[in-house]
Amino acid sequence: MSEPALILAFLQNIGLPEMIVIGLVALLLFGRRLPEVGRSLGKGIVEFKKGLRDIEDDVNDRPSEPRKVLPSTGDGAKESGNSGSA
Repeated sequence: MSEPALILAFLQNIGLPEMIVIGLVALLLFGRRLPEVGRSLGKGIVEFKKGLRDIEDDVNDRPSEPRKVLPSTGDGAKESGNSGSA
């Protein structure tokens, strides 16, 4: 069994008690920094959404330009002057 598949197999067996234990360990390790982490995560989400809105506004505000259709030239090999003979 490959390593990623082994990790995924492990994750499938995690239940509620295991998740609570993981949460408590994370709380013990990062308890003092959790407000700071939450703030920075919130700021990141706000900035991401703002960027998406800016992109959407740019796309919606851009005037639609008609595509220029080039005239058909027929057989390109004959008109290019490349006859193939030396």
